Amino acid sequence: MTVNADSSNSFDSWRDLPAAQQPEYPDAAELSAVTEELAAYPPLVFAGECDQLGDRIAQVAQGRAFLLQGGDCAEAFDQVGADQIRAKLKTLLQMSAVLTYAAAVPVVKVGRIAGQYSKPRSKPTETRDGVTLPSYRGDSVNGPEFTEEARVPDPRRLLRMYHSSVATLNLVRGFTTGGYADLHQVHSWNQDFVRSSAAGQRYEALAREIDNALNFMRACGAQPAEFESVEFYASHEALLLDYEAALTRTDSRSGRLYDVSGHMVWIGERTRQLDGAHIEFASRIRNPIGVKLGPTTTPEEALALIDRLDPDRIPGRLTFITRMGADRIRDLLPTLVEKVTASGATVAWVCDPMHGNTFEAASGHKTRRFDDVLDEVKGFFEVHKSLGTHPGGIHVELTGDDVTECVGGGDEIFVDDLHQRYETACDPRLNRSQSLDLAFLVAEMYRS
Repeated sequence: MTVNADSSNSFDSWRDLPAAQQPEYPDAAELSAVTEELAAYPPLVFAGECDQLGDRIAQVAQGRAFLLQGGDCAEAFDQVGADQIRAKLKTLLQMSAVLTYAAAVPVVKVGRIAGQYSKPRSKPTETRDGVTLPSYRGDSVNGPEFTEEARVPDPRRLLRMYHSSVATLNLVRGFTTGGYADLHQVHSWNQDFVRSSAAGQRYEALAREIDNALNFMRACGAQPAEFESVEFYASHEALLLDYEAALTRTDSRSGRLYDVSGHMVWIGERTRQLDGAHIEFASRIRNPIGVKLGPTTTPEEALALIDRLDPDRIPGRLTFITRMGADRIRDLLPTLVEKVTASGATVAWVCDPMHGNTFEAASGHKTRRFDDVLDEVKGFFEVHKSLGTHPGGIHVELTGDDVTECVGGGDEIFVDDLHQRYETACDPRLNRSQSLDLAFLVAEMYRS
């Protein structure tokens, strides 16, 4: 793979279009210097890995696999440590083990990791005690501290995002290939959860089934290599186009463009304008692409997105990540799925049950009810079951830490508990117990 030196309109056409949610950097020359430096850096991922993920998502789109995508709302530079990354990975591996057994199909494991340092915001500014400053847009843009100095967008943070992503991917690759992801060990973690957690005790029967299956295979002398390591892919929202473009390369084998900042990138609800820069950029790269679809999405918009991003109708190229809200998914999703299916396109349908269910508690904390998250997933499964289509996966904001950011769950967190460990840089995440609770409940849906 070589650095993309092509400045032709075929790639740079996005620069002529309106780009939503971009920082207003005070020094354009400094931004240019930073992106030139990034353009000379090695890739974070490789084209062949992106193609492999595309093949795996094709299985999801065709009903032969399930996608589990999860991780932080917004990664933070001070959280790039072995303990934090191991905890997130451990949670995702535990969820995957349960879902693989229940669904009886491969689970494609994709992290919101090694690049999720940027966040779109509903308002460009924030006001506290009569003082108005630019909104915090993630560590890749500015600092969370409410000071004028911290909130100035700094392009040098893009370099730190790159290096933090390198460190994260190195740790992930080490953990997933060095024995940490061994299936027997992952299952023992889940057994601990079932034994020690009030939430987990209801899943004892399923955990016992998995244990019996593993014991049977061990007795037969079966120890597949797949038990000892896992495929794990990195994804993030392709929000900051200067960063994504600087890390776009021409593959030396195929001559095609890949965004080598991550295996999969997605376009958010606030940046999916058909005539905007984000969709234009995504249309030029060969990575698997996701698009968030909120409650205002019309079937016509969904079909137009397919035409723009997947004109050749390649399974695995396009994933629609729906974020409707628990109270609306059963009403809004069926028409979208029906129209897209009738068009002949083969997209992967994935449920994001987080972003449509956010509210502000009386304490001022942004939070989500676990019951609402679960209900949206239930609605997602119900719609696909009624239409005879495949509920392809879930996309969840989670952490492996015992935070108190979302209320409810089997080990219940109450609104009055939110302040105890409210650590998110932006949106509330499920903690480890709630994440595993969700995985077992989704497993029950698959088996019902």
